[in-house]
Amino acid sequence: MRDYSEKYTKQTFKIYYEHLKRHRWSFILVVTSITLASIGGIIIPIFYKNFFDVLTGIGSMDDKIPGMMDMIFMVLLFNAITWVFWRISGFAAGYFQTHSMANLNNTSFQYLHKHSTSFFNDNFTGSLVKKVNRFSRSFEGILEAFYWSLLPAIVSIAFIVVILWQRNIWMAVGVIIWVVIFSIINYYLSLYKLRHDLKRSEVDSKVTGFLADTITNNTNVKLFSGYKREIKGFADLNEQLRKLRFFSWKLTTVFDAAQTMLMIFLEFALMYFAVNLWKQGSFSVGDFVLIQAYILTIFNRVWNFGRVVRYLYEQLAEAKEMTEILETPHEIQDVKGAKELVVDKGQIDIKDISFSYKQTRRVISDLNLEIKSREKVALVGASGSGKTTLINLILRNYDLEKGKILIDGQKISAVQQESLWKNISLVNQDPILFHRTLKENIKYGKPDATDKEIIEAAKLARCHDFISKFSEGYDTYVGERGVKLSGGERQRVAIARAILKNASILILDEATSSLDSHSEQLIQEALINLMKNKTVIVIAHRLSTIRQMDRIVVMDDGQIKEQGTHGELVKKSGIYADLWERQVGGFIS
Repeated sequence: MRDYSEKYTKQTFKIYYEHLKRHRWSFILVVTSITLASIGGIIIPIFYKNFFDVLTGIGSMDDKIPGMMDMIFMVLLFNAITWVFWRISGFAAGYFQTHSMANLNNTSFQYLHKHSTSFFNDNFTGSLVKKVNRFSRSFEGILEAFYWSLLPAIVSIAFIVVILWQRNIWMAVGVIIWVVIFSIINYYLSLYKLRHDLKRSEVDSKVTGFLADTITNNTNVKLFSGYKREIKGFADLNEQLRKLRFFSWKLTTVFDAAQTMLMIFLEFALMYFAVNLWKQGSFSVGDFVLIQAYILTIFNRVWNFGRVVRYLYEQLAEAKEMTEILETPHEIQDVKGAKELVVDKGQIDIKDISFSYKQTRRVISDLNLEIKSREKVALVGASGSGKTTLINLILRNYDLEKGKILIDGQKISAVQQESLWKNISLVNQDPILFHRTLKENIKYGKPDATDKEIIEAAKLARCHDFISKFSEGYDTYVGERGVKLSGGERQRVAIARAILKNASILILDEATSSLDSHSEQLIQEALINLMKNKTVIVIAHRLSTIRQMDRIVVMDDGQIKEQGTHGELVKKSGIYADLWERQVGGFIS
């Protein structure tokens, strides 16, 4: 609980307050309207008091009726005024909360996407989506609890105390003491219950996770005779959940019983005191009506106080995870005054760079490499040799531990990241597509592309034919991550996207790995056209695909071991010659 209430509450409220200020006038209108409506609700019983005082007072019925009718019309008037203010507060709250929640979602989205590649590697996609959604919903929940529960309770009880103070000071003091005791008891009991509610939610999540895991692995359950083990595991978790639910239910029952006892005591004490005042002639029949109305109002306002407290803490707990993300500085940031990268030639200079993942595993060590303008360079080597890491460093998905990378003489760490990515096209071995249409996916790198340009790029990437076979053609949705397409189809769409973007620097990371022999043959011609007048870096494990590169760079253990053309490298004994012999050398000979 200390974690929720102390470490992150201030940050959460600070973020919420910044978004609240954007629509402060609508917020003020909500608070003002609820305050006035609550005051109106407290004033109405005064007219009922006067009504009964007139009814039971001295005088004939004809004399009493005008005064009683006046009171009835005043009740009608104040009810109408109260109704108007409640309606205003409802509409104003709807405007304020929808706008503020949209702003919170936008802020979360914008900040989240600025985090580095390593951040996304360390977090589940589904978990991040939940955190964003929970953050805005928690804002809504906290405000609704404040609007419709806490604020009306505070205003109502405050004005009740003021009015009772005018009638009898000790009655007002008694109400104040009762409210303080009631609130303190409820607050601490609610925090005690909340700890168990959070534990129950944790076990509930485990039950859901266990269920989802076994359903996903239903084939393994059958093939490995795991049915009885899974049944026992699920039953054990369910028993834990049952016990926690039952305990939570018992606590709720005890809390409700304690609240009821406190309410009975307050009603008895006030009515007992009022009877004594009536005996002394200080109280009228109307005062009894007033006190009873106020007792009911107090009970109505404070009955859910404990639940509101627990709800507020639960909402803060829900917001906590997104607050952590928003309070976490971006790992990769543009330096102050960063300029746009201007690429004329596309020359890449890698000078004395070193890099370690999490400062624990050294991947690149003192590496130097010059890639000339419009040169086609292939990176080869065993898995883990540092090829993909080098590509990530050029893309500035990670910052260097030592050294520098320059493009046309400009340090990539000193330019705007967006301008860096704008000048590089990447086609990797497992391209991921948006769950959008094929047209939207292809033109993602050039949003203003015409239909003619999109179709031309698709033809060059050899994907126009299979797209044309879909009933909706280029308006076909590809599914989440492109699951409705085969691996080869996804890769060809990604190549079409790169062709359309037409960046000065092209990176191909196993770009034909998912293609069958026929598709790869079709793609090779497209790639040759794509690579014209560009600086190209190719990662390939199938060495037959890189024989025509200007230079082949062989990497091992984060360093460059060999460089040269295909012909030069196969002639001498070394890593590349060994790899070539293993893959295709024997077949060619």
